[in-house]
Amino acid sequence: MHRLYRIHLLLIMLLAGSAVMAQKITYTQPEKDDFKNTEFEIIGKVGGNILVYKSDRGSYAMSVYDNSMELKERVALDFLPKKVISMDFVAYSNKVLMIYQYQYKDAVYSFCATMSPDAKFYSEPLLIDSTRIGYYSKDNKVYSTEVSEDKNRIMIYKINQDKEENNLFYTFLYDSAMHLVNNSKVSLPMQSKKFFLNNFNLTNDGDFIFNRLERTNSKDYVVSGNMIIKHPLIDSFEVSPLQFHSQMLDEIKMKLDNQKGTALITAFAYKQKRGNVEGLYLYKYDFKNQKTIYEKFLAFTPELKSAARGESGTNAAFNDYFIRKVINTANGGFLLTAESFSTSSRYQPWNRWNYMYGSPYSGFYSPYYYSPYSPWYYNPGYWNNSQGLRYHYDKVIIMSFDEEGNMQWNNFINKSQYDDNADLYLSYMMVNIGSELRFLYNDLDRRSYILVDNSLDPGGKVNRMPTLRNLDKGYTWMPRYGKQIGGHTVVIPCIYRNYICFAKIDF
Repeated sequence: MHRLYRIHLLLIMLLAGSAVMAQKITYTQPEKDDFKNTEFEIIGKVGGNILVYKSDRGSYAMSVYDNSMELKERVALDFLPKKVISMDFVAYSNKVLMIYQYQYKDAVYSFCATMSPDAKFYSEPLLIDSTRIGYYSKDNKVYSTEVSEDKNRIMIYKINQDKEENNLFYTFLYDSAMHLVNNSKVSLPMQSKKFFLNNFNLTNDGDFIFNRLERTNSKDYVVSGNMIIKHPLIDSFEVSPLQFHSQMLDEIKMKLDNQKGTALITAFAYKQKRGNVEGLYLYKYDFKNQKTIYEKFLAFTPELKSAARGESGTNAAFNDYFIRKVINTANGGFLLTAESFSTSSRYQPWNRWNYMYGSPYSGFYSPYYYSPYSPWYYNPGYWNNSQGLRYHYDKVIIMSFDEEGNMQWNNFINKSQYDDNADLYLSYMMVNIGSELRFLYNDLDRRSYILVDNSLDPGGKVNRMPTLRNLDKGYTWMPRYGKQIGGHTVVIPCIYRNYICFAKIDF
């Protein structure tokens, strides 16, 4: 009897121990130079160290943390010029490629520096290219970077609009050792000002894939388009038409599946101008065999619209939703997440039709597709300048599709978030731990934010997990700027007494 009791007690202790170890939170200590307005980017785990890039008024540094989030060293990147235009990082297990551009006098220069796991540089930065733009150019961002999923191919490119009807592409394709594979100069006609480019991607084989799209005269909707492909060793473009079948689209996103050799396009679809979102447009293209796999329109049912509605009517239920993430599944299907986002003020409210895509015609083209926020780079100056504006981030829908584009199931993360003048603590972070997806977001409780954890299993069931342990009340989390750095590990920035800190969660 006593033996059975001891066995039972041991099982309880083991289960309790496993529950405690289900997640672990480790915080960094505040650094004296890391104020709330410090810009940063979480690089990832490199050689056992966790690296975070930081920038503040022309001063650049890399903080090197160990696995316990203790600061090992803060390395000043004093070889960088005072005004860096942009910075892109490619992290490997034993190094980081730091690709940056800056203007000096009347020219913009693009360089790549290779950094060790302890933030040291043992060779001179590599000059990729330079471009004369003139002393008085306002648009000095010339170069953009795309990285393949396996990180074995890296492309730096610029698009020069010497004429409104023509784009000149200059591409520089490298391998992971920054050996030049190919450089090209290719022309792409644009027909008219109603055309623009977006969804730039690079396959593992080095194929450069993007979309050329045509807008309506009011620039509210996309009405036609093409799939554009440049193969790595060919100095020309393949152009394949997209057939929208008289549907009007917006917020078009593209996702590559390197294993299957396919490109998936998703977008919300409308039947009329200034109408309601009626459903989802899906287009799947086999870029290896240059053929369309399927193209379809999925109409949202009244039941789905009713479940998605917040304060809107049923017909307008999806008008505030924006596509956040598309995830490939092993069976050739995909998951799609979209979040309800809107603003309100006594002035004009923000909506998806107010300059959604901007104007691509400004000398050199900045190839960024529209998104209400960037998930990686934290720039507080951009997000804290909206006086009298209230941000709303509400429900998240998750939809599962099979390999033929048929919806299998859908479910919602039922959250309701708002804040005035800034939205640094709103929205969510999605973590893929293999067996399930985790959704982390702040919930307002007694005027304080509490980090909430929801799980989504492969069958689409949502479970609210127990409150994360070791949540220090002095830290306010910014989930959407977090980054997954391992199979079960994420790093999320926090604000602590007006300082930027970082917390590592091990699931």
